[in-house]
Amino acid sequence: MKKKSRIFIVGHKDAVEQSLFSHFSSHGHKVISNTRNRIDVLSQNHVQKFFKDFKPEYVFLGSLCSGGIEANQKYAAQFIYENLESQNNVIHAACTFKTQKLMYFTGSCTYPRVTPQPMKEESLLTGPLELTSEPYSIAKIAGTKLCEAYRLKYRFNAIVAVPATLYGPGADSNLETAHVMGALIGKFCRATLKKEKQVVVWGTGKPRREFLYVDDFARACVFLMDHYNDASMINVGCGYDISIRELAVLIKKVSGFRGKIIFDSSKPDGTMRKLMDNSRIKKLGWKPKVSLQEGICRTLEWYRRIKC
Repeated sequence: MKKKSRIFIVGHKDAVEQSLFSHFSSHGHKVISNTRNRIDVLSQNHVQKFFKDFKPEYVFLGSLCSGGIEANQKYAAQFIYENLESQNNVIHAACTFKTQKLMYFTGSCTYPRVTPQPMKEESLLTGPLELTSEPYSIAKIAGTKLCEAYRLKYRFNAIVAVPATLYGPGADSNLETAHVMGALIGKFCRATLKKEKQVVVWGTGKPRREFLYVDDFARACVFLMDHYNDASMINVGCGYDISIRELAVLIKKVSGFRGKIIFDSSKPDGTMRKLMDNSRIKKLGWKPKVSLQEGICRTLEWYRRIKC
C-alpha cells in the first residue's frame, strides 16, 4: 500500500478496528471507519454514496457484530442478519467503484466442529458447524464465498483472512457479549479488585483455543495486503493453543487473584479444539511477535487503566 492511500475499515468499535485505525493513521493514510465516521453499512444506498464520494483504495472488512457463546445464543438473529447485510453491501460497492483490494475477515468458527487439527484452509465446509455459533459462522462463510464469486466473475481482488481468536486492548470484556479471553480478563480483574473468593469459568475448562494478539493481526493484515493475492483464504495464527483451564490459571497468576477457580460444567464448552494450520502465511514470511503471556499482561494493564 502506498503512503496516503484512502482506507476504509469496517468493524464494531472492536480491538481490530482500533488497532488498524491507529496503525494507518500514524502512517499518514487517510482512514475512515464505519463507527468513527458514522457510515451506515446496513444501508445499501448509504454505502454506495460513501464509495462514490470517498473512493477507498483499500478496504478491511470485519464483523458488524460478534461475541462469545452467550452472545451467539442471545443475539443469533442480529449476528446473521447484520453481518450478511453489511458485508454484501460493502463487497458489492467496493467492486462497483473499483477498490484496488479488499480484505475480508472471517473466523476459525467457520471450520467444522470436528475436523483434523491443526485446521487447514481446505477444511471449510467439510462437516457440520458448532451449533453455539452457527448463525454467525454461516454469515461469515457466505462472505467468504461472496469474495470468491466476485473474484471469479469480476476479477475483483478480494482476499480472505482467518484470524485465530483475537484479544488485546479494546477487546470486549462485557460478560454477556465477550469472547473467552475478554470475559476472563474482566472476571479476574474485578474479582481481584473486590477481593472475591472465587471466579466462575463457563464449561469444563477442557476446550483448547488458539489466541492472537490484536496488534499482531493488524501487522498481518498490512503484510497480506502487500504480499497476498490468492483466491484461497489464509489462516492467521500463532501455531499453538492452550486449554481454557490453563488460560484461566495464567490470567489468575498475572492478575494477582488469590481465590479459587470454579468451572461450571452446566455451561456449554463449544468446539473442543480450534487450532489452525498457519504454514501458508509462515511460508510467506510472517510470524507473530507478542507472546501469550505478554499479550495478557498488556491487556490487563489496559483494562485496569480504563475500567478499574
